[in-house]
Amino acid sequence: MVRELFKRNRGTRDVEPLGPVEYIEPVASTSEWLKEHVVPTRSGTVSYVKSLFPFLTWIYRYNWVWFVGDLIAGVTVGIVVIPQGMAYAKLASLPPEFGLYSSFVGVAIYWLSATSHVISAGPVAVFSSLLSVILEHALPQLPEYADTPWIIAGCLSVVLGCIVMAIGLFRIGFIVDFIPLPAIAAFMTGSALSIAMGQIPTLMGNNTADGYDTRAATYLVFGNFFKYIKHCDLNAAIGLTALFMLYAVRWGCGYASRRWPQHEKTFFFINTLRSGFVILLYTLISFLVNRNHHDDPKFSILKTIPRGFQHMGVPVVNSRILSAVAAKLPSAIIVLVIEHISIAKSFARLSNYTIDPNQELIAIGLTNIFGPFFGGYPATGSFSRTAIKAKAGVRTPLAGVVTAIIVVIAIYALPPVFYYISNAALAAVIIHAVGDLISSPKSIKMFWKVSPCEFVIFWIGVLVSVFASIDNGIYASVAASAALLLFRIAKAHGRFVGVVKVYNTPTLRPVDANEPDSDTRNVFVPLDRSNGVNPAVQPREPHAGVFIYRLNEGYLYPNAVHFTDHMVREIKVKTRPAVINPYGSLGERPWNDPGPRHKSESDIDPTLPVLRAIILDFSGVSNVDVTSLQNLIDVRKQLDRYADAHIAWHFVGVKSPWARRGLLASGFGSENGVVKSLFTVTNVGVSQEKDDVKPGSRDEEFSVDTQPEDKLGMTSMDTMVLPLLSIDCPYFHIDMDEAVRSVELELGLK
Repeated sequence: MVRELFKRNRGTRDVEPLGPVEYIEPVASTSEWLKEHVVPTRSGTVSYVKSLFPFLTWIYRYNWVWFVGDLIAGVTVGIVVIPQGMAYAKLASLPPEFGLYSSFVGVAIYWLSATSHVISAGPVAVFSSLLSVILEHALPQLPEYADTPWIIAGCLSVVLGCIVMAIGLFRIGFIVDFIPLPAIAAFMTGSALSIAMGQIPTLMGNNTADGYDTRAATYLVFGNFFKYIKHCDLNAAIGLTALFMLYAVRWGCGYASRRWPQHEKTFFFINTLRSGFVILLYTLISFLVNRNHHDDPKFSILKTIPRGFQHMGVPVVNSRILSAVAAKLPSAIIVLVIEHISIAKSFARLSNYTIDPNQELIAIGLTNIFGPFFGGYPATGSFSRTAIKAKAGVRTPLAGVVTAIIVVIAIYALPPVFYYISNAALAAVIIHAVGDLISSPKSIKMFWKVSPCEFVIFWIGVLVSVFASIDNGIYASVAASAALLLFRIAKAHGRFVGVVKVYNTPTLRPVDANEPDSDTRNVFVPLDRSNGVNPAVQPREPHAGVFIYRLNEGYLYPNAVHFTDHMVREIKVKTRPAVINPYGSLGERPWNDPGPRHKSESDIDPTLPVLRAIILDFSGVSNVDVTSLQNLIDVRKQLDRYADAHIAWHFVGVKSPWARRGLLASGFGSENGVVKSLFTVTNVGVSQEKDDVKPGSRDEEFSVDTQPEDKLGMTSMDTMVLPLLSIDCPYFHIDMDEAVRSVELELGLK
């Protein structure tokens, strides 16, 4: 564009620099927006299709070094997921083998569409606990599935997978960002407390006592535990010692790795495999104790686990199941999505890479769609297994295939061993695993320091989870967060600002601002110094009757009235009406005018100025809407009547072309007959290459340089003066200094 302007305006090298070039900004166009954001292009379509299969970008570069890292990480996670999967299946009120099926599908399918190489998908504690609640809610309505609850779980998995996958395909995964960290921490903490308390009766052996409902609200399970504590049996010895051993190994390995850092890797693997070691040890103990007591074991064990994939088939999806679980779908979607995306983002930041949230939703959606075909129930990203996988040195998502092979071997080769696994030991594994989900005191303290309101939201979510249910805890924390967000938007505060002349100095010493080398400039700060400015500094107010108002948030329909009411109220306090009695007779006077009955000059402070101009700082506004602009139009009419004159409205820092279009359509920014009185311009150097350019040749090369200097005689340089903003909008300004000077020129103040 600059080249064309130069060609139209260029003279010879010896003439004066080029004059200013007019610039008229094109109005934002709906067709252009649709073409840019909606209508797909050929390259965009190809890129979208390729993004659905991210493994194609790295699989052809796979090598032996990557394979070794993936093998170690895959085997490590496989050893961990086997006991965890069976424990989580029991937590979900399903037979243990379904945890193995879900573990296999999670790692076997997820890697194909994943953008994270460390995520380990499969059964998790929080969703398994929620699934138990869903089944408890649905089974009374579906008595025919009382003996086959996995059919309901499979239907739920397919539905969740389709919904989550659709969110990813339509690229609306950004909705996840509306759930803040305190809400996530609240339901994770509440879920962990609920799960742990629900497993303590199994750990202690009194879960089979008549009248003890371990699926009740957490506080009831806790209270009833002491009521039925006399029913504890030998399971308590197994469970408590297993839990103690898990924490002892964890603490011991942590201490040893700090004491002998040269063996840190060895202690890491010992620590990582502690769940497997404990389960193997107590399985051996169980075998020795119960091998002669198959029919009446001394303590609770898993008993028969079928070999192979015994429940493969097409999942049952019908309207009766869907209607029974429909009420729980929102909470299930929130848990499935939030747990996975939060884990993926967290480990991506730690490993210095980025993920595509939409693609991750597609990956987890595919996993849950195909999971029920193998007998799996809903799966998502696991925090504990992902941390293990990352520390084990995983290199690519293909490590999931190694884990899948380990799980398949376990499904076909180890069911006889699984027979003797202690339920109390599995409960210890669950309690130990969910302990990491509880927010630390340090994190909770940070919530208080950063935002006391969100600290309260955190405790709302936790308490509702404990005293009601996990899904109600999710709804409570999300609803409270949404209410806080809307309140902050609706009650956003604007500020009247003034000017302070400042300069930069390496030392705190007086500097003469009139010295040529002094770097002085104007900054505009709130008159009430609410942004942390030194209270001893007094900003200078604009000229009498001129007000500068800064909007600190987006100017949209929830907060438009709040902004303008505050602005108008303060303007009327600091100015006087131009006409003492604009209504004439008492009959024309509005009913809500407070009086006095007969106004006179003595009722008005003559020292106050009349309103003359308003400058709105829109640098913090990204969008406007119909309601907010209509409110601005109404306020302009109100203030015009108040000042008995047409008040000029100036705007600074209007970013969006659609905001400029809206303001222009509403009568702001430009007026008939009004031309721009002040331009902010820049000098642009346009150089013409001299080499190999014949006189009269049309094939000329031009470049733009903001420093017009000849380069060793190789170029000729002309200077062009270009305005920064469109010259047909005299009330739109690039910065506050330009706006203030424009008002001064317009009103003849300086």
